[in-house]
Amino acid sequence: MQKDLLVHKRNGSFENLDVGKIHKVIHWAVNGIEDVSESLIEINSRIQFFDKISTEEIHDTLIKASADLISESSPNYQYVASRLALFQLRKKAYGKFEPPSLYEHVKKQVSIDNYDLSLLESYTKEEFFILDSYIEHQKDLNFSYVAIKQLEGKYLIKDRVTNQIYETPQFLYILIAACLFKDYNQDTRLSYVRRFYEAISNFIISLPTPIMAGVRTKSRQFSSCVLIECDDSLDSINSSSNAIIKYVSQRAGIGINAGRIRALGAKIRGGETYHTGCIPFYKLFQSAVKSCSQGGIRGGAATLFYPIWHHEVESLLVLKNNKGTEDNRVRHLDYGVQLSRLFYQRLIDNQKITLFSPEEVPDLYEAFFKDNDEFESLYLGYEENLKIRRKTINANDLFSSLMQERANTGRIYIQNVDHCNSHSSFDPRQAPIRQSNLCLEITLPTKPLNDNLDQGEIALCTLSAINLGKIKDLSELENLCDLSVRALDSLLDYQTYPHLKAKNSTLHRRSLGIGVINFAYYLAKNNVKYSDFSANKLVHQTFEAFQYYLLKASNNLAREFGPCELFNETKYAKGILPIDTYKKTIDSFANFDLELDWNELRANIQSYGLRNSTLSSLMPSETSSQITNSTNGIEPPRGLVSVKVSKNGVLRQVVPEVSHLKNNYELLWQIKSNDGYLQLVAIAQKFIDQSISTNLNYDPSNYQDHKIPLTVMLKDLLKAYSYGVKTLYYHNTRDNTNEEIETESQECESGACKI
Repeated sequence: MQKDLLVHKRNGSFENLDVGKIHKVIHWAVNGIEDVSESLIEINSRIQFFDKISTEEIHDTLIKASADLISESSPNYQYVASRLALFQLRKKAYGKFEPPSLYEHVKKQVSIDNYDLSLLESYTKEEFFILDSYIEHQKDLNFSYVAIKQLEGKYLIKDRVTNQIYETPQFLYILIAACLFKDYNQDTRLSYVRRFYEAISNFIISLPTPIMAGVRTKSRQFSSCVLIECDDSLDSINSSSNAIIKYVSQRAGIGINAGRIRALGAKIRGGETYHTGCIPFYKLFQSAVKSCSQGGIRGGAATLFYPIWHHEVESLLVLKNNKGTEDNRVRHLDYGVQLSRLFYQRLIDNQKITLFSPEEVPDLYEAFFKDNDEFESLYLGYEENLKIRRKTINANDLFSSLMQERANTGRIYIQNVDHCNSHSSFDPRQAPIRQSNLCLEITLPTKPLNDNLDQGEIALCTLSAINLGKIKDLSELENLCDLSVRALDSLLDYQTYPHLKAKNSTLHRRSLGIGVINFAYYLAKNNVKYSDFSANKLVHQTFEAFQYYLLKASNNLAREFGPCELFNETKYAKGILPIDTYKKTIDSFANFDLELDWNELRANIQSYGLRNSTLSSLMPSETSSQITNSTNGIEPPRGLVSVKVSKNGVLRQVVPEVSHLKNNYELLWQIKSNDGYLQLVAIAQKFIDQSISTNLNYDPSNYQDHKIPLTVMLKDLLKAYSYGVKTLYYHNTRDNTNEEIETESQECESGACKI
């Protein structure tokens, strides 16, 4: 009967069903992979043949059958499913399994406007043949199933209406490298292209969504994070909204500092009318953020920042709360509440906090970021000034509300602005840090926008990460840091800038944010834990080497191309390094000697400068971790096998070397308190010149009546501050459902900072 059935092929023709071809494809997919079974895949597929079934439907069934078999005890089915998916991907892209030559591929994609013409203008035909010799298409077989689906869904060039795919992964990697190093000296650029291609195609260096999806195309905006500051004027609010739309449309995540906007009831034009408060303008920003879907790659998202002493803070804290009405809620933004020493002290001393409208105390607002002592002196003075509109609230009540909303929504974040400035690359008197970004790892100077093009500064940060799981010796970081810094620094000149204030800031400061991924695997393979403090020394050694080699790389670039124009606004210019400004509290649990020659580095920086005003930040890294089959950023995994529910379907990701190291991994909800994790964050922050996306996690089952005590949350908040932690990102609460399931809503919503 089956002999009479026809199969609809991809080229539109029909042929008789040949079950032998199906066996052949499955045999190819399992060849060389241990602990997988051809027969089990065939049994699990349960293909229901019918007349004129398409080859694509048959293949989809085989892929799903293999993917469904992925488990902790049989992890290698992730590679079988990946091979089957890759087979289909290549057929869609090229009509056959073998890719074309690089030169012919680029010519074709340029002709249909998929690739940037500059590729053909920058490299000769002969150089393309050399580049083609670097490509190892068999590396596509090293991807996990999660990686292939993420690549297909987000990164590979495709028509998002017809779903036609135009490239495969190794072309993506070689062309990114070619674009980034195209302006290097003719004698060295092919060498750099090869080295960078090998690093990214072997998953040693990870790149963010804007770079992976955009470099090689006609798109030229690749910064992951955009920081926009708004002033207390309609012109500035409109300018900020316009800038938000421009950058959301270009795949960037947004940080908005709206802390200057005056409070409800403030006088307008000397009392002619009164101000409607912050909420209507927050709604405007929300509309701007959600106005673009970023080409179907991800949705727009933003975090908005304001100080805890803002006159409207009680209303602002509940903006994400499910209670209330649309009139008094702005639920589709996340929020960062800005704190400093004085407010923690008021909490500890059980005193009151006084709230002000920022436009009435402009010097107080400026001092909040520039100088702790000056701020506290001004604050005490304004508390005594009865002419200034104010409101008082018990510090315990205000912090209780803050922590309750943080726990209920998970997305009320914390920025310790004094730490962001005291332990920063920048001199706060010249370039204060007044906000962070969407995912709380970027701390760069901004200035309020206005319609006047001479005013304002938008901060951009360009990201990448080094895969710690691939490191065998810390000395390897020297080459990887050099490649990372060179590639991202070249990107700053290669890309275009939708907004002049972003262009000026970026090209004058040349800020980079290089982080790490696969930290949990790194700890597991070194047989140390998050929770028992056994990892403290390893983390100290690792991040010392990491920051040292990043600085060395930027210093070498400064010798070649000159330092960034605003190097004089950095502490580095004065010979002050992160090892000089960290919170000394951490010496109580990390009093380890420095192992590298920081004095020589300090002297070289003072002599030649740095090409980049910032170099490091530790971001969430959700998506790129899936591409490289790594654990997310610095976070412990939720399970040895995590189920990722996204637009690409239900995908299972297995932690690296699960068969050998499963007893070494410390899973998220096995960790009973945040103490050990916070120590590791603080140790890393000692060296990192920007910030860290730091999550706090709570399992109600560890507490009486399954309720997390407020005292525990406040203790962690105070502990993080005492350690010098700059920012706190998610507050995760275990909900006692399947903790291994993660949805996109659990992660950085836009994907902007997931690198």
